[in-house]
Amino acid sequence: MSASNKHRIEFTYLSQEHLLESGCLDFALAIEAAEKGMLAHLNGEVMFPDKIIQIFSQETQERINCLPATLLAEKVCGMKWVSVFPPNVERYGLQNLSAVFILSEIDKGFPIAVMEGTLASNLRVGAMGAIAAKHLAPEAPEVIGFIGSGEQAKMHLLAMKTVRPTLRQCRVSSKTPLEEQGFIEQMAPILPDMEFVAAETHGEAAMSEADILVTATSAQAPLLKAAWMKPGTFYSHIGGWEDEYAVAKQCEKIVCDDWETVKHRTQTLSRMYQDGELRDDEVYADLVELVSGAKPGRESDDECAYFNAVGLSFVDVAIAHAMYLQALDRGVGQMLTMQDTMIFEHDEIAEWVRL
Repeated sequence: MSASNKHRIEFTYLSQEHLLESGCLDFALAIEAAEKGMLAHLNGEVMFPDKIIQIFSQETQERINCLPATLLAEKVCGMKWVSVFPPNVERYGLQNLSAVFILSEIDKGFPIAVMEGTLASNLRVGAMGAIAAKHLAPEAPEVIGFIGSGEQAKMHLLAMKTVRPTLRQCRVSSKTPLEEQGFIEQMAPILPDMEFVAAETHGEAAMSEADILVTATSAQAPLLKAAWMKPGTFYSHIGGWEDEYAVAKQCEKIVCDDWETVKHRTQTLSRMYQDGELRDDEVYADLVELVSGAKPGRESDDECAYFNAVGLSFVDVAIAHAMYLQALDRGVGQMLTMQDTMIFEHDEIAEWVRL
């Protein structure tokens, strides 16, 4: 037993269930936090170092990444430790992404929270697509189409419905009819006012009449065809290489969360850039330019727009911090002790030393 607890360090542990119970599956909350984070970065109020990537298989892109960022105004430093293992679904029937957040205050540098991070990560992907849709999608879209039926697709549907509540029909195409039905069975009770249509694995059937198009797969192939996009559509590209080059070429506006980051990755736009098929000046804007009002979003009814995000750690941290504050406000979470006191202040230290 320690002689004193004046050096006790405690933090809040938040499981996924804690976060869900505290109402953190809330796209309005995530969108507000993401927009605030982007504007803070624009104003120089964010520290945003490079992420650390460890790729264990170039073929499958199995990897674990470390993404740090600091919100200076909030005096909070955060880090997302995220694993992406695409083969998990087929190999083990398990999710392909898992994540943990650590948040620390920067007055003393002590941790304040350890949080399950998959929820925040998925919220961030959906929130960024929804923010782009606020500026680039038709004002009153009715049909949304998906190629892909996993967690990211489900989150994107909820996010798009948040900013475009006129959506009334969702068409989904996946690798198997069983996956499509699984998507519908999970989402229909959440969105009872929406009609769901299984495309029987046919991408064209899911996309050809859609006002908003979303690809959310782990495939590395041009699944979305330019001919399937009707005039005036908004396309949110989530994965790596999911569409043929002609999709971007026929869009009047190409917007990224951060073009300088996107261009060095493996997305369709990155491949186009590396192949000399896309120039810097052909990318219309980074998303923050639309959020800040520096550039206009949609300017005509028949304008097609393309959005691609690869993820910005300060947005993840901003969303995680907002979730942490909401959980605290609602009294949800578990307080854990990291240390009761300093090492050599323990009464039993002489008994515990091994020489």
